[in-house]
Amino acid sequence: MIRPFQSADMPPLLDLWLESTIRAHPFIHSDYWVESLPLVRDEYLPQSVSWVDERGGRLTGFISVLMDQFIGAIFVSPAYYRQGIGSALMEKAKQHYPVLSLEVYRLNRPARAFYYRQGFREIGSAFSVETGHRILTLQWRED
Repeated sequence: MIRPFQSADMPPLLDLWLESTIRAHPFIHSDYWVESLPLVRDEYLPQSVSWVDERGGRLTGFISVLMDQFIGAIFVSPAYYRQGIGSALMEKAKQHYPVLSLEVYRLNRPARAFYYRQGFREIGSAFSVETGHRILTLQWRED
């Protein structure tokens, strides 16, 4: 079930975010993500529109959209990979916004493949000085 984020979702969402982001980015030291958690919790999530996927009372995934078009996060609990949750969350965002963009590390091939299947196309790239890795900017537009 996909539903709007509620404040009570914050602790399990942050746990899911940290576990998933470390797993998705093995080329970046996990300390970087641990240090980023307060920024996610205190700034990004409060400024975003977020939806969560919940199954059996457990938060299994989420998507957060900033500034009415930028997907700041989309993550699925590793235990629920390949069950259509990521696609369903992306579809939820597409129902609300005619244009979506996001950033993804070039080395994160599984995420890039997922975004390409969702209709996103590369529109730019940049080098992250913080992480030492190239980031691609992708965009989707409603037809």
